[in-house]
Amino acid sequence: MQKVDVQLGERSYPIHISSNFTALLPELATAAQVVIISNPHVAALYLEPVAALFQQRPKHFLLPDGEAYKTLASFEQIMSFLLEQKMSRDVVLVALGGGVIGDITGFVAACFQRGVRFIQIPTTLLSQVDSSVGGKTAVNHPLGKNMIGAFKQPEQVVINTQVLTSLAPREFAAGMAEVVKYGLLGDAAFAQWLLQHAAAIKQQDAETLAHMIQHCCQMKADIVSRDETEQGERALLNLGHTFGHAIEAFMGYGEWLHGEAVAVGMVMAARVAAQRGWITAEELSFSEKLIAQFDLPTASPSNMHIDDFLPFMKTDKKVKAGKMRFILPTALGKSAVVADVTEHELQQVFA
Repeated sequence: MQKVDVQLGERSYPIHISSNFTALLPELATAAQVVIISNPHVAALYLEPVAALFQQRPKHFLLPDGEAYKTLASFEQIMSFLLEQKMSRDVVLVALGGGVIGDITGFVAACFQRGVRFIQIPTTLLSQVDSSVGGKTAVNHPLGKNMIGAFKQPEQVVINTQVLTSLAPREFAAGMAEVVKYGLLGDAAFAQWLLQHAAAIKQQDAETLAHMIQHCCQMKADIVSRDETEQGERALLNLGHTFGHAIEAFMGYGEWLHGEAVAVGMVMAARVAAQRGWITAEELSFSEKLIAQFDLPTASPSNMHIDDFLPFMKTDKKVKAGKMRFILPTALGKSAVVADVTEHELQQVFA
């Protein structure tokens, strides 16, 4: 078992990484009220072993699978279930699933009776390396992704690497986009390691995956500990996301997986940086090669043009004082938040 601590004072919590679910903290396992929130696919595989971790038999609520259900309507359905089941402020919510389940469960936990405890048990690679850590919770809106939410830290993150064997290849690839992101934004040596170990990663070698996941979690934990509510450094974790969120919203949530959209977003950000002379042609080529190595797209949807991106970019959460802000690479393994990218520069990406 590997352990990473997210240091946030009284709200600090551990991330346990192993090949099973048994790392659950005793004080959570003995909770009198527990509700597991999942989707039918994940529940069929893992609901029973997770339920067995608790002394009291948990209740459960299943949300249909997919980004299309990360909505206020689903949020209200879960709230109604908790009220109908007469749950109190002592309830512990368990997010058993990928990023959609983790995000909406966390948002429910932030709001139900003004805040209750919750646990993240992420079952996709993307959620294990990124969305389950750091306390960002939200639902989508037709006008923008993750526009309605709250910061709510979990009590614990329990990562079982064995569940990745049940992922569809496309889902695994989507998770690798967030893994690659860590290398490109802040750790050139890790980016090189990913390329060198690409075959072992794609074959899901257990030791290689455990090291990779631990490294990503440690990087994110360190950044979150320094900047929990994204006032500065944490914004770097959004590399590729301004472009990516626009793709997801324009195409309809679920048409493109989050990781696929972020992969393209990272390429677009790198091309803007290359136009500015911030990264070399070799660094741009390396970034594109690394992303493509994990079977991820590197080109935006053929039916999407700059005028389709701009409305979503102008309402992105990173907009400040009316200015769009982007995370751009400044070298391999380095990045910066900038607010002076012009529409002309963005148009050149599509030229």
